[in-house]
Order: sequence, then structure tokens, then C-alpha cells
Amino acid sequence: MADYEILKTIKSPQDVKDLSFFAINKLCEEMRSAIINRVSKIGGHLGPNLGVVELATALHYVFDAPKDKIVWDVSHQSYPHKMLTGRAEAFYDDKKFASYSGYTAPTESVYDLFMVGHTSTSISLAAGLAKARDLKGENYNVIAIIGDGSLSGGEAFEGLDNVADFASNFIVIVNDNEMSIAENYGGLYGNLAELRRTQGKAKDNYFKALGFDYTYVEEGNDVTKLITELLKVKDSVRPVVLHVHTLKGKGYKFAEENKESFHWTMPFDVETGKLKSEFNALTYAQVVSDYLERRVQQDDKLMVVNAATPGALGLQDFRANHPENYFDVGIAEEHAIAFLSGMAKSGLKPIGLFFGGFIQRAYDQISQDLCLNKSPAIMVIEGTGISSMDATHLGVFDMALLGSIPNLVCLAPTCAEETTRMLDWAFQQKDFPIVIRTPADLPQELTYLPQKEIVLNQSEIVKQGTKIAILGLGNFLKLAEDVAALLQEQGINATIINPRFYNMLDKDMLSSLLEKHHTVITLEDGILDGGYGQKVCEFYAASKMKVYSFGAKKEFTDRDNKEDILKRCKLTAQQIVDEVLA
Repeated sequence: MADYEILKTIKSPQDVKDLSFFAINKLCEEMRSAIINRVSKIGGHLGPNLGVVELATALHYVFDAPKDKIVWDVSHQSYPHKMLTGRAEAFYDDKKFASYSGYTAPTESVYDLFMVGHTSTSISLAAGLAKARDLKGENYNVIAIIGDGSLSGGEAFEGLDNVADFASNFIVIVNDNEMSIAENYGGLYGNLAELRRTQGKAKDNYFKALGFDYTYVEEGNDVTKLITELLKVKDSVRPVVLHVHTLKGKGYKFAEENKESFHWTMPFDVETGKLKSEFNALTYAQVVSDYLERRVQQDDKLMVVNAATPGALGLQDFRANHPENYFDVGIAEEHAIAFLSGMAKSGLKPIGLFFGGFIQRAYDQISQDLCLNKSPAIMVIEGTGISSMDATHLGVFDMALLGSIPNLVCLAPTCAEETTRMLDWAFQQKDFPIVIRTPADLPQELTYLPQKEIVLNQSEIVKQGTKIAILGLGNFLKLAEDVAALLQEQGINATIINPRFYNMLDKDMLSSLLEKHHTVITLEDGILDGGYGQKVCEFYAASKMKVYSFGAKKEFTDRDNKEDILKRCKLTAQQIVDEVLA
């Protein structure tokens, strides 16, 4: 293990500028070791960060941040940048691992301009900085780094198209490691490959066509070469692209050989590259991927669409076994939704799998291209619910977001078996688009398993009682059972209901509760504002029914402990019972 002799002396970018080139190369070795040290112990983005060690070092050697503005796209490759801007201890000191986010965060450092965790945004963000600089008559460099497949996102093109027309300093660094999160797809990446093959001299050049000056750097992991090229573009007076060829996972054999699986990883053994613990528990992602594998055997019209996250959503085997039925559109959720709509209109049976924290990128396409046209496509929104994720990767807003769109049918399964039945039901529909929402983890075993046939907009009473009715949406049906058990201890035999549909109400069922119940409790694994519980409150507003709605607060949590969030939102069974009985 490295002693981090030089890295421990780096408190700011000025310390990098004072080093000899020999020491800078030694620093890069130490930084690479520190990244492997941290990620092997707590997990995180390994491959992207190993690939940009030299790039980050050269940037801070040449430019004068924070006066010069450096914006990292996605920022899951910002670990080296963090080490060079006063946060190195979070990578070599095990006790400081939790001190800093895995993404850029202005709350941590003046060198981080934006909190960024989504993709294709750096050029647009930097464009705003550059335009403000010009309007104020100031003088500094603006640098946007983009890579890991982010160029496939529509905003990246919009930003490039806009800033190419600027008559002032604007530097775009394309970190070309030949990968997205998974492998790259699309014609743009064919042009990047041709530029790599010709050392940047290909006749067809995407960036020149837009109006940029252009330079290609083959040795993207040679810090000396990078410093030389960055000095040439520093203080440029018009937009320029520096296309840098790097190696994703550089310096760690297993990450170089398995770029997709080591893009982001759980803790692993450095010597073997194997995860320190295997996670064998069944997940919703596995339930869905197993279902798709079975269904495609009988239905060749089934088409699976994904936006560059096959590994995280359990689609690697399906991709390998059925390439003719699998489409990775790259980091382009907007295109993916319209693509689904077109296939559905043509008689195919498309299903798109997306992260709950990413689906908002395509709100307009869901509303207009999909729902306005009533195209019968299916979307599975995975990784939803309250979690300990970074602020940029939260999955608690999707129900409020999607619940506002007409013609969309939104379901929340409570268990693996109901997920399968909902998928069966969804594939039978021909009149409307459907969303099935699945959290990251399956709940504990349910006492009252849903059994009723799925019918549009019909809930299921899984346990009949009186006085108090508990509506536990999706994964929170288990919480409803726990609440009912505590109420039973107080002599109250509560009704337990599985709502199933979260963007519409089963008004017949809700009306029927008025006869033998005086209180309704709603439980949802998403924000309350605009969520399911508010719809129930509105329904009962003119009646004598008391309604208590429990869910997440409308806030950005950032790596908060999940149990702490649940307690703060009064989402433990005892807190719910205490609130209602009071």
C-alpha cells in the first residue's frame, strides 16, 4: 500500500504547480492507489476515476481554479479533482471516507461549482458561466469536461450547438474512454472511433462541423503531454474542443479488463477483484429480468429498451441472449421514451427500464410523445423509494411527477409475485401506457399476500377490519401490516388495503370505507406533496373521515441514513400508531 508521501502534502492546486514533473507522475501513482483504497472498502465509481487521474492533475497544474471555472460532467469522475483541492484525506484515511460526497458539491469546496450527478449537463452549466463572464467584462477560462457516454444525451448537443457560436473563451474537454457506463451505442461514437483511428485527422469531424477548433490527444494518460496541450488552449479566444483518449480503469487490471462491472462497484478484494460479500437476496430488478427472459421465449414482439444502465438493472444476460430484442439507446432517456412510443404504435410490445432518479429527464416525452398519444408501452421505474443515496440520485419524486400526467396508468407492486402479475396485465393492455414502480429492495415476507385479479383502478382489501383502514402502497404494505399489528394490541382490528394504482383512486372502495371506518391511514414510499395520500385526503375532504397521510418530506436528502429519514418522517410503525391514537 502506498505511503501517500506526496499526496498528503497536497492541500490546494497551488501545491501541484510547485511540483517537478517527476513528482507529478509520482503523485498520479499515489492518487490512483488512493482511489482503489477507498472504493475497495466502501464502494463507489472506480473505472471513471482511475481513467482521469492525469487529466485532473494536468487541469489543476495549468489552470488557476477557482478563478478559472472547471465543470465536471456527471462528476462521478471527480475523485482526483477532490484530492487535488484539499480533500485527499477522504481517500487515504479510512476514518475520513464518509466526510465527502462521491460527486462535486459546493458545500464541500469553492473548487466545486455545482452539485452534479446527472449526465450531459457540464457544457450547458459552463455556458452560463462563460456568458456571465463576458457580460460582466471579466477574464478567466471556462472548462467543461464531458465523457463516459454523456455526449449521447440531448443536452450535450444543445450545449455544444449553443457555445460553438460564442466569440470568446470556452474549452470543452472530451474524455473519450471508449465507454459509457456500459458500451457505447450510436453514430456519434462511430465518429469518435474514426477520430481516434486517424489521430484526429478524419475528414468527418463532429466538433469541427459544429464550429469548434479541435485538437486530439492520443496519450490521455500521459500527464506531461496533457499539460503541454492544455497550455496551448489556455486563454483561447474562441470555443475549442480538446479530445482526449483515456483508458477507463487504468492502473487496476480487473477494472481495465471489466470496464462495465467496475464502472461502479461494491467493496471488493483488491488482490482478486471479487466482491467482499455476495448479495444473493432476490431484488425487484432480478424479478423483472427473469420475467422478461421467460416472456421473450414465447413472444418475439417483446422489445427491451434501456438507457445505458444494463448492469444496474440486471439486463446483462438478456442483452447477451437476445440482442435482437434489446436496445441500449445510450444516456438518452428523452429519445428512449419516444422510441418506445413509436414501437408501441407499430404493434410491438416494448418495455423500457429506467432509474427512478433519472426518469425526470424525459418528463415532456412521457407527457407528449407517450401519454398524449396513448401509446401502449410499458415503463418499469426501478430503484425508487426512500434511500441513503446522494442528493442527485434520489428516487422519491417519481410518483408525484408521473401522477400529474393524463392517460398514464401507474402501479406499485407489493412483492415479487404481484410484480409478475402486473407485468402480465400490462402486456395485455392496448389502450394506454403503463408504469410499474419498483423500489431497490423487496420487502420482508408479507402476512397478507395480494391475491385478487388485477383490474384497472381497483384496489384490494387484503384484510377486512373496522374503524381504521390502512392503505399501504407498494413496499409499504408491509409497514401497513406492522401498524395493524400494533393497533391490534390496542384492541383495534384494522382493515389493510393494497391500493395497487397510485395516480388514480378506487373511489368505490374508498366510499365503502365510510360505513364502518372513522379513520384512514395512507402510507407511501415517496414524497407526500403531490403523492397518493393527498389524493385520498382530497376525496374525503367533505366527509367526516379522518385521514392521516405518511410519506417522505419534499427535500433533497444527501447520503442520510435511511433509518434516520424514516424516523424524521414518522414512518416507523410505532410513530404512526402514536400519531393516530393521540
